[in-house]
Amino acid sequence: MSATIQPLTLLLILLAGYLFKRFGLFSDRDYRVVQTAEFNLVLPGAIIYSFATNPHPTSLLLIAALSFVAALLPAALGFLATRRRPVADRAFLMLNSSGFNIGCFTFPVLQSLLGPAALVPAAMFDIGNNIMVAAGTNVMTQTLLHIKPGATLAEQHAGAAPTLQYARPADRDARRLTRRALLRNIARGFLTSPSFDVYLVMIALMVTGLSMPQWVATVSQPFATANAFCAMLMVGMLTDLPESRRDVLAVAEVIAWRVPCGLVFAAAAWYLLPFDPLVREAVALCCMAPTAVFSTMFTDRVLGNAKLAGLTLSLTAVLAIVMMVGTHMILHV
Repeated sequence: MSATIQPLTLLLILLAGYLFKRFGLFSDRDYRVVQTAEFNLVLPGAIIYSFATNPHPTSLLLIAALSFVAALLPAALGFLATRRRPVADRAFLMLNSSGFNIGCFTFPVLQSLLGPAALVPAAMFDIGNNIMVAAGTNVMTQTLLHIKPGATLAEQHAGAAPTLQYARPADRDARRLTRRALLRNIARGFLTSPSFDVYLVMIALMVTGLSMPQWVATVSQPFATANAFCAMLMVGMLTDLPESRRDVLAVAEVIAWRVPCGLVFAAAAWYLLPFDPLVREAVALCCMAPTAVFSTMFTDRVLGNAKLAGLTLSLTAVLAIVMMVGTHMILHV
């Protein structure tokens, strides 16, 4: 029973954020303040603290490869399966069906279920996952659906077509300029993500065998402590009840994609990874994590509907706790 206390505390923080907004203590747009702090300061600090306080063997990079595939495939399959659907539906599914909430949600859950040692494989899982959630999924969605960065689909006058209008340039120079613009957009998407940049530095230190001085852990500890609270409070501030049957179906579709895919990759982690049981269980539980907090930001930028993404995160968080605790109990019977 005690192993479920911290996961339930995360849901209580989420509920507090929702109720504070519901009763007017937070305004509808206040979440952006917490969102800016979370993505640009708190989460990068938590990542640094994890690497500064735990050894990360390079052999565990295999976990990062698994998580990259687990975060990539649902979005790619969703793109193929919805090729006749309106572009807004496709974008919401692609942005929310893939990727995992590791740093903000799974870290404290794993620590309560398996202890601090589980944070090492979880951090390695988040390396591959972060490539997609911090930038990759958004870049892929924009590129495949021909969505221009910097404006919502409504501002781009998206209709019922599966993608936005796109005409391949006939002139060779124009095609070269288009490719350069695409590459700049991809590079900007990755390099302007503080979490992704921090992971690049951490991987470089890990591969070269360099260690961080003790003061780095001391400075970054307050950010790691605040991470779960800020993230779940932000999600609660984002959460709202669905406004229409279409919203209900959109969220249900995301869940219908996430749960089977998560269970398949969890089984692959448990049965195929060549590590000890604690590492394999930690990775398997990571595969059951809820949608990433980045999904709320990118859904806001592309669709202007962060609240629906927040609701999706809230519901998948409840499902994640049930699946994680249930799986942990089954494996330790």
